[in-house]
Amino acid sequence: MQRKIPLIYQGVLYDDGLLGIPDILRLLPDGSYIPVDIKSGMGYERSDKDEEGEEGKPKKHYAVQLALYVELLQRHGFKNDFRALIFDIHGNEVEYHLDQPMGVRNKMTFWEFYQQTKEAVRILRKNELQNKPALAGCCKLCPWYKSCKKWCVKTDDLTTIFYVGRKVRDTINEDLGIKKASDLLSLNIQEILSTKVKDKNYLKGIGEKTLKKMTIRAKILSETKQPIVHDRICFPDVSWELFFDIEDDPTQEFVYMHGVYERHEGKERYIHFTAKENTATAEKEAWADFWEYINQLPTNDFAVYYYSHHEKTTYRRLQKEYPDVIDAEALEVFFENPNVIDLYKIVLSNTDWPVSSYSLKELAVYLGFKWRDETPSGALSIQWFNEYLKTKDAKQLERILLYNEDDCKATMVLKDGIEKISSSF
Repeated sequence: MQRKIPLIYQGVLYDDGLLGIPDILRLLPDGSYIPVDIKSGMGYERSDKDEEGEEGKPKKHYAVQLALYVELLQRHGFKNDFRALIFDIHGNEVEYHLDQPMGVRNKMTFWEFYQQTKEAVRILRKNELQNKPALAGCCKLCPWYKSCKKWCVKTDDLTTIFYVGRKVRDTINEDLGIKKASDLLSLNIQEILSTKVKDKNYLKGIGEKTLKKMTIRAKILSETKQPIVHDRICFPDVSWELFFDIEDDPTQEFVYMHGVYERHEGKERYIHFTAKENTATAEKEAWADFWEYINQLPTNDFAVYYYSHHEKTTYRRLQKEYPDVIDAEALEVFFENPNVIDLYKIVLSNTDWPVSSYSLKELAVYLGFKWRDETPSGALSIQWFNEYLKTKDAKQLERILLYNEDDCKATMVLKDGIEKISSSF
């Protein structure tokens, strides 16, 4: 850097316990350097709410990494601003202004968030603060997940109740003195609400609706130990039932498989539409083949079941990429059809289960279903697909197909399970 080398690849930056290795350091006209990190994902966080043409929001985990590089460069006198770059999956240079607010409502800057994160890491490393394990959806790929889950189950921790996270758990622990999920059964909700009126900081962020849901789910976990429905659920009476699941790599925004488990007149079969190359042409062809299959089905005599909004969100993005496959209006008509059903919405709004997570895997396993792969996960499916692209090993592709087929069958098992529980309502 002192010799003003224009580009430095993976230069090692160190100062007083901080270590960073940016992919690239680029020399600027004023003699300073800007760090550039190369990512296999998008430079910005996107959601289905973003309008076409909108860039989206900077990713917090990218920002923290870049901020570390910026601080090290500043300490060594090679930087006097808060700018850094991401080189993303599509070859775009995305500029991060780390001194800007994280959002419209969140006025904390990315730089302040980085400093806060760094301090939290320091405290943990020094063992100045310890916290209790908790169950959350984001934990499942963590190598400590099984250990934390074992502790939570053994101690009857509040996070074993679906939708109770660490923050709510800690607030209830502190304000109500309740540590166990089973102890929620003795809550006097009206008395609690009266206290909340007098003290605005009491159970802050936790209202009557949340308290009632928690007590219902605590009872199902501790006493009922059976799933329940709150209102009778009726599914379409049709000749064709399709249980649908996609496999995609969100870091590359690439959909490589559309799977359908079809049930018709007592017969079942698995169908898939797969992109065998990581190209726009292969992605488009697989998606077009899926719609050709759908369009051959008898009108109003089929139902489609899927789990969570991910399929709908992804298909909206694909429609923008390949508008000649299906137009936007036709896609919306498809998903607005009452026979095209997101089972997650039904599970969330009209049922409760004696499990800590309402993921498809958790519910299907509860109903007796078992995946054939020993380590089934969407993240591993992405890994298998990328290995298949490199090696063209048919066994890797077969593993993905088995996993996707089981996901589709699990959706069928869940639909049938809900129907069975509802029939006794």
